[in-house]
Amino acid sequence: MAAEKGTIQERLDKAIRKVPDFPKPGILFYDLTGILMNPPVYQECLQALKEQVVQLKGNALAAIEARGFLFASPLAFLLGLPLILVRKKGKLPGKTISQTFDLEYGTDTIEVHREDVRPEFRVVLVDDLIATGGTLKAAVSLLEGAGSKVVGVVSVVGLPFLKFREKLGNLPVHTLIEYHTEKTS
Repeated sequence: MAAEKGTIQERLDKAIRKVPDFPKPGILFYDLTGILMNPPVYQECLQALKEQVVQLKGNALAAIEARGFLFASPLAFLLGLPLILVRKKGKLPGKTISQTFDLEYGTDTIEVHREDVRPEFRVVLVDDLIATGGTLKAAVSLLEGAGSKVVGVVSVVGLPFLKFREKLGNLPVHTLIEYHTEKTS
């Protein structure tokens, strides 16, 4: 594929599918699988995320299940960094530590392997899309409660109208592209 013209934001926007009325009427879903289908854009996306991780001086990454794995795994490989998997409760086989957090209607729980969280780690959290920031906030609490230091968050997409920055406080948050609406019309 030939290199596309324009900014990285323009290339990402073109690759990201906008799916109206998913998962419910009136919601506009941002589907990042189009990035994965466009190798030059995927590579450029990973390079831009890599630069953000380097700026944050992280020495470990933590990936949010599940689509965050698609971006964090190659970043960990490219940077030669350990990768902590942040998974939903019951998905990890070893001894785990967990954090329960509130959702709009109920609660959820995330876990990490206890042995994967170390006090010398300066962790950068990686996700595909930041909406409300609730899962990321829980991941910060989980990792820091276990002794690591979270130094920032990197993500492909941010939805600032859902006020994730307020939830994440002073933690540096870097997104490659932001969308400012959730409505299909």
